[in-house]
Amino acid sequence: MNTVDKIRTRLTQLSPTQIEIADDSARHAGHEGARGGGGHYFLTIVSPLFWEKPTIARHRMIYDALGDMMKTEIHALSIKAFSPEELQ
Repeated sequence: MNTVDKIRTRLTQLSPTQIEIADDSARHAGHEGARGGGGHYFLTIVSPLFWEKPTIARHRMIYDALGDMMKTEIHALSIKAFSPEELQ
């Protein structure tokens, strides 16, 4: 299973209604974090669990779901997190 699939699997615990993950690692070849194996990713996620939660709480929920991947397989993660109501 590749890293994008692992991210998607781990985030299922947040009950996402929409999830998009883009791997931007190739643009960072030679970067310190990339040399250690960690990739660069863009994440857009929509979850009802984010309703009325501030941005920092949403990010914390995502980091908690990803767990040890944030220390090994993910060097940088750009996050856009919304509740379904915010997209209407």
